[in-house]
Amino acid sequence: MLSAKSLFQEILDNDESFRLFCSIAASGESQGGWENARIAALVPPSEHALAPKITRHGADEDKHGRIFNALLKKRGLEPVPVPPETDYTMLLERHGIGLAHDKLKSDRPLTVQDIVTYLAHSRVTEQRASEQMDLLRKHFADHPDIGRAVRMISGDEDNHLAYCHEELLRYAAQGHGRAIQRTLRECALAEIRIYRDVSLAVMDHMGRILGWSRPKAAVLAAGIHAVYAWERIAGWRRMVSLRMPERRDALGGPATSAPEFA
Repeated sequence: MLSAKSLFQEILDNDESFRLFCSIAASGESQGGWENARIAALVPPSEHALAPKITRHGADEDKHGRIFNALLKKRGLEPVPVPPETDYTMLLERHGIGLAHDKLKSDRPLTVQDIVTYLAHSRVTEQRASEQMDLLRKHFADHPDIGRAVRMISGDEDNHLAYCHEELLRYAAQGHGRAIQRTLRECALAEIRIYRDVSLAVMDHMGRILGWSRPKAAVLAAGIHAVYAWERIAGWRRMVSLRMPERRDALGGPATSAPEFA
């Protein structure tokens, strides 16, 4: 019987599929770390108080990249190049979601609207990250090899999502509400499409590595399309709502260090 737990267990048990999974995850997290570091360096003077939180966000993402690489090293594996069709972060940027890398590579300060766009983009993508890590934590929190990493990364992603909610509500109170809702909706509708395409690409690569039969691959692809259909009709709305989080000032302190994986 196919389930999220059995599927990931299959990927975890095979060195080559685990290698690809960790390589994709590490690349995306490291890219997020770079993006947040650049945004923190370019915040406009009026938003200077937000810079430490953005820096913390970037440090967490960079830490996650190191954790996935450490999991590979623990099994004596080296990262592999990430297939372009599975590169979620770069595909989002290529489709205009978030801040363009050309802008981040310049030395010109960002605008307040840029910061609002960054937070809206993060609110959508952190929703996805939080849900994915919550699923892994549900099934693998006590796993001897990856449990500690899953618990740490899941907690961080929950903090990131709480931070996005709180800061976007603050900007909404300052008169940016209409722009925030418009940006959230655009980001969410684009993200669910890109997530579908990336999921199909990842499953295609995993299927070749693990030797899945055509019927099994077809069932998994149908499931991905079904999730997209639900998200396109109604599920995207969970990505655009805003509520004050129970965990306030979630990124108000220093980033925690990555654990050792001996």
